[in-house]
Amino acid sequence: MSISHRRPGRHGAALAATAVPLLVLAGCSSSSGADDGSTEITFLTTQDAPNPETADALVAAFEAEHPDISVSVEIRPGGTEGDNLVKTRLSTGEMADVFFYNSGSLLQALNPDSTLVDLSDQEWVGSLDEEFTPVVSTDNGLYGAPLGASFAGGVVYNKPLYEELGLEVPETWDEFMANNEKIAAEGDGIVPVIQTYGETWTSQLFVLGDFANVEAVDPDWAEQYTAHQRFYVDEPALLGFQHQQEVAEAGYFNEDFPSATFPDGARMVAEGEGVHYPMLSSVIQTVLQNTPDAVDDLGFFALPAEEAENTQATIWQPNALYVPRSTEGEELEAAKQFVAFVGSEAGCEVQNEMLPPAGPYASSCEVLDSAPPLLDDIQAYFDEGRTANALEFQSPVKGPNLEQATVEVGSGIRSAEDAAAFYDQDVEKQAQQLGLEGW
Repeated sequence: MSISHRRPGRHGAALAATAVPLLVLAGCSSSSGADDGSTEITFLTTQDAPNPETADALVAAFEAEHPDISVSVEIRPGGTEGDNLVKTRLSTGEMADVFFYNSGSLLQALNPDSTLVDLSDQEWVGSLDEEFTPVVSTDNGLYGAPLGASFAGGVVYNKPLYEELGLEVPETWDEFMANNEKIAAEGDGIVPVIQTYGETWTSQLFVLGDFANVEAVDPDWAEQYTAHQRFYVDEPALLGFQHQQEVAEAGYFNEDFPSATFPDGARMVAEGEGVHYPMLSSVIQTVLQNTPDAVDDLGFFALPAEEAENTQATIWQPNALYVPRSTEGEELEAAKQFVAFVGSEAGCEVQNEMLPPAGPYASSCEVLDSAPPLLDDIQAYFDEGRTANALEFQSPVKGPNLEQATVEVGSGIRSAEDAAAFYDQDVEKQAQQLGLEGW
């Protein structure tokens, strides 16, 4: 299962105040010339904050530069309901002129060659990061422009506690466990490893955040997994489940881990109630919102592999903007202008304000000097060539019940080996539905 949650960040009050009214999503959208001769287009985004506010701010800034184009914002639900709505509107030719959606495997499920406009001839394509381009492309075209920055999956940690306890950032799994042992022995009740199974998606990081390490050991793993020739029940992929079980059995979790929520985890690591939180770096957006004074206290390191030379940071690429094939004529040209604007200097200013980055941008946008120090830690992995895209950006094979398996491993209900075997079976039906060879 992918992790696609975008948690609340700081809302740009000044920008949002100038935004156009939101439209409650109706059965379809239509684009036409307004009475004053301007072109009207629609932009569909998701309801989870700060996406509606970001859409409003982008539209306000765009319309200021393009007074001959009017953009109406539509809001859709998230999750399965939202996915189904996107697929339905694409299939019926009633999609908004521009829409915000996932990159990677979920995009491929939209059959982009048949449903989306190829944007590979646009000028901004040359500025895209080489790791992002494949996750919005097929062999026949490039379909998406990034909105927001990438983010990493690994361990967010409390730097003052590391200094207080004399700890160093671990490069191997044994070093990580040694740090946890010292925290438990000398930390005066401080939690070594925070877990928050009150929101079950957060339980997956030991497995999903370990994928870059899997690829370091076996560079063909994703391709062979797609061909049904690699399995989680075997090493090196099994290690993510085993590491989660090892930490759980050592008693390093917070006592309330079955009921604690993602905001609880963000607060605990920010305020020093816990030292390590295996999580997406986008947690920094929640910290910025709820405990902003602690932002500078947080650092990031990759989930350590067994061997230091295999320790890499797993990267989630940003979602993107797409244009459906149902958009034509002057509306198509206006939609392309809007997509291009998002990556312009003015569009990047909006992104930095409304979507505080939790990793490097995949476009020409630049992270501001005022960004949280945690981003410097992530950038170091990029600079050293020690990153790899998460599995969902390299393979369409995904199962819906990974979080069930990882909750059970972390709770001592299921062994790592049983959970891995369960997940290998979980993905089979979905792979068969995709018609993949070997399944």
